[in-house]
Amino acid sequence: MSQQHSDSSLEEKLLESRFYSELRLDANGNPLSGIPIVRSSLRARTNAAFEPEASSPPGNQEPRPVVLSTQSPAALKMGTQQLIPKGLAVASKAKTPARHQSFGAAVLSKEAARRDPRLVSAPSFSLDDMDMDTGSGGMLRRNLRNQSYRAAMKGLESPGSKGDSVQLSPKLQTLAEESSQSPTRCPPKNKRTLGRKRAHKGSFKDDPGFYQEIRERGLNTSQESDDDVLDEPSSPEGTRKMDTTIVVKSYRPAQVTWSQLPEVVESGILDKLSVEERKRQEAIFEILTSEFSYLHSLGILVAEFLHSRKLRETMTQTEHHHLFSNILDVLAASQKFFEALEQRHKAQVCVEDISDILEEHAKNHFHPYVAYCSNEVYQQRTLQKLTNSNAAFREVLKEIERRPACGGLPMISFLILPMQRVTRLPLLTDTLCLKTQGHPERYKAASQALKAISKLVKQCNEGAHTMERTEQIYTLHTQLDFSKVKSLPLISSSRWLLKRGELFLLEEAGLFRKIASRPTCYLFLFNDVLIVTKKKSEESYLVQNYAQLEHIQVRKLEPSEPSLPGGGNRGSSVPHPFQVTLLRNSEGRQEQILLSSDSASDRARWITALTYKERQWQSPTNKGELPQVEITKAYFAKQADEITLQQADVVLVLQEETGWLYGERLRDGETGWFPEDFARCITSRVAVEGNVRRMERLRVETDV
Repeated sequence: MSQQHSDSSLEEKLLESRFYSELRLDANGNPLSGIPIVRSSLRARTNAAFEPEASSPPGNQEPRPVVLSTQSPAALKMGTQQLIPKGLAVASKAKTPARHQSFGAAVLSKEAARRDPRLVSAPSFSLDDMDMDTGSGGMLRRNLRNQSYRAAMKGLESPGSKGDSVQLSPKLQTLAEESSQSPTRCPPKNKRTLGRKRAHKGSFKDDPGFYQEIRERGLNTSQESDDDVLDEPSSPEGTRKMDTTIVVKSYRPAQVTWSQLPEVVESGILDKLSVEERKRQEAIFEILTSEFSYLHSLGILVAEFLHSRKLRETMTQTEHHHLFSNILDVLAASQKFFEALEQRHKAQVCVEDISDILEEHAKNHFHPYVAYCSNEVYQQRTLQKLTNSNAAFREVLKEIERRPACGGLPMISFLILPMQRVTRLPLLTDTLCLKTQGHPERYKAASQALKAISKLVKQCNEGAHTMERTEQIYTLHTQLDFSKVKSLPLISSSRWLLKRGELFLLEEAGLFRKIASRPTCYLFLFNDVLIVTKKKSEESYLVQNYAQLEHIQVRKLEPSEPSLPGGGNRGSSVPHPFQVTLLRNSEGRQEQILLSSDSASDRARWITALTYKERQWQSPTNKGELPQVEITKAYFAKQADEITLQQADVVLVLQEETGWLYGERLRDGETGWFPEDFARCITSRVAVEGNVRRMERLRVETDV
């Protein structure tokens, strides 16, 4: 561009060429005839958005006409196609998620917002998103024009610089500086670039992140290469979706990989390693980095919640102990485990093995996890009680959760971290086993570590179940009144509750049956006996009958069956009925009970629970053909027939009802109901079959 143009004309060219197609002004700065009124008003808004310029020189000198790029000699020579000099075109990878405003629109919106906040509008669609240029051979190259203005502003030097640079006005100079700083404020979203940036910071400790948001790649069963892993886009930090029930709905993979570490790149070892060995190193490094992220989140739980004096003052000492249990011991165990892994990582660029560390800590140092998981039933009950009935606790808790250190995550997401970590460790160790199959000694060591960690998880599950079942039995023993029937010794170490709840009882009334206006029957279903009671109060139940589970038959009824009250009358039919036959009740006689539920899903759940004995030894043989879901957010069981699930759990769906799924958790075979919106369907046939093979092999090798 020639230097003879003034700052004003240059400014007009940069700003007005983005909005006008063919605009010429008269001596007074007004549009010539033939220009639409809309463009005239746009010109007025443009002038109002900027500070007044220096007055134009006196005289009747005619203003220089504005020559648009479409009317330049090059454009007239080549046709109507607009060309961009290669020096101004900045090649970049297309970024589809984000949209941006054009250069002139950004200037106008920024200045207008400063003058009058009411003028700020929502981000508009920019045609720059669809800009494309043609390269050699007629191939289209996208997104070259997006940064051309930025490149142009970088190329224009500030006043006083050497060479034949263009002198900029203060406004344009400010715009140029802002444009040159924009890459710093808006880093690229490409994961490979982001990984290199993080790697050159020197350590994976630069950004540990929250363990609640990290999804380890070792949990995947898809056969993806390391290059595919590096190329997958990272989730923006500002797009965390919060859920009132618990934690986050979406999570991201760890961004730093072993291959991106500066010491690994500088050593040149990547050129010498095989693909299999590189994947093994990535699996080892992921256990290290995920443990550091987990340790970081545990530290937040201790520093912000456990050590909060204000929070402690809102509850009793017993409630405080039930809420946080032995979390300090868990933190110490994690710290010791991470230090051992980090020491091995620092000693060797290419780590020989960590199986011995995994086995040693699983056997001798991870026992605090068993105590913490066993206390889960008291922890959840205490938290629910404090949240529902303690206003001071709620207020202080909200204040702590809003702190920047907590990242907007609820306390419950920190409390369940040990359960999440201990259930993921077997899968991460199994990934290490898969990467060492070509090395017999390493594979043997990894298999021993997997057995030790799986045994630990089994102890955690058994501890949680035993504590919950024992407490339930002792509580119900004091609430059930057997005064009308023969007493049943309820307390037993082999008995636990499957389901409980109120139902409508269809009663005989002369020649007709009638349905009660409110629930009149309360059932307690254990793994070996069904107890029929009548509710007297919230903590007292009068036992009317009971029968062993093998002496029970259940049948689903249709509302229009003639045997039901109002069966012949469409308007008075009984909703969701089913029949329970006691072949031998407490008096040794056969008895039929007609029950009705308030929803189809509740009836289905009762029938599923009542047929527990029939399904107990019938594991599905065609698991590869049954649908699978992946849990997207943690769910805590609220009833005895439900299942507690962690993020990334894979569940085999055995039954579907309205809004509910009944399934088998693949990692340990436990079954139960859970809400449908807490999971997403796995549609890949390869992933489904891989999950089944992996979990069946894990159960055989680890005896879980």
